[in-house]
Amino acid sequence: MQRDHGGDIDRAAKQYGPGDWIDLSTGINRRPWPVTALDDQIWHILPTAAAQQKLIGVAAEWFRCDSNSVLPVAGATAAIQLIPRLLPRGRAAVLTPSYNEYAASLRSAGWKVRECARIEDMAGAGLAVVVNPNNPDGREWAPEQLVELAAKTDHLIVDESFADPRPDLSLAPMMPGNVLILRSFGKFWGLAGLRLGFLIAPPAFLKPFAEAAGPWPVSGPALEIGAAALADRGWADSAVVYHSEASLRLDRLAILAGWQALGGTHLFRLYDTGNAMAEQDRLAHAHIWSRRFPYSDRWLRLGIPGNAQEWERVARALSRR
Repeated sequence: MQRDHGGDIDRAAKQYGPGDWIDLSTGINRRPWPVTALDDQIWHILPTAAAQQKLIGVAAEWFRCDSNSVLPVAGATAAIQLIPRLLPRGRAAVLTPSYNEYAASLRSAGWKVRECARIEDMAGAGLAVVVNPNNPDGREWAPEQLVELAAKTDHLIVDESFADPRPDLSLAPMMPGNVLILRSFGKFWGLAGLRLGFLIAPPAFLKPFAEAAGPWPVSGPALEIGAAALADRGWADSAVVYHSEASLRLDRLAILAGWQALGGTHLFRLYDTGNAMAEQDRLAHAHIWSRRFPYSDRWLRLGIPGNAQEWERVARALSRR
């Protein structure tokens, strides 16, 4: 499968021209947590153990798990690349369609990968991978279902990158001994450039992962900003409310444009447009970038607009047929 990603706004600008682009191709919150000025000293010293432990403590409270099971990483992508190289190679099962980096990373590390449409088909795998809620269609599984799957596999990776608004879906409070949970920071808090994520796993696995990641895998500014943002529960509550309402609003605009809503999460929606290439082209001429997928010529994914001006432009573009 092609190893494509959203966020390639430079390619969009090259093809359709420069301008004021609205990038809805990634599912990253366009109303980011407001970063305040940092102490100048943080740019001149290496990240401290105290700063890392502070972030771990706040993150463990947010994830509702033991702090000994949390490790900050340089974005969830860092864990996706390293985990397949730290586990014994074997047969992996990846729930699809989903985030395509898993299958690519596993194959690159020497795993034999089987793509499955249902979690019931993943039993017996040396390593199973489930994204919950799923990207791009928003399918979701109760923690109890994933505990059952974990009991039928050697290891289970659960990617909860879009689960921050949905604590009811998280497996972190239950933490089976053979489960590795990945959490993103950049998506919900809208600070993808910080390159911060978390691996939640039994301490016995975190140790070799930390050794493989090397010293100072997360920058000092990322540690400080991450701790402050995760502690800001008022902002998080407001973000959940906004995106709960906004996702329904986007669905309504898409349906009025003749598209079929297929699902999604608080941060992105998926549509059957009939002709994804043509509809992406139509939006791109309005400098609105969307996400197509190599395995479907009908599906188009849109992130959530962040302010009144963006909503107006999206509504205008969708109404032009």
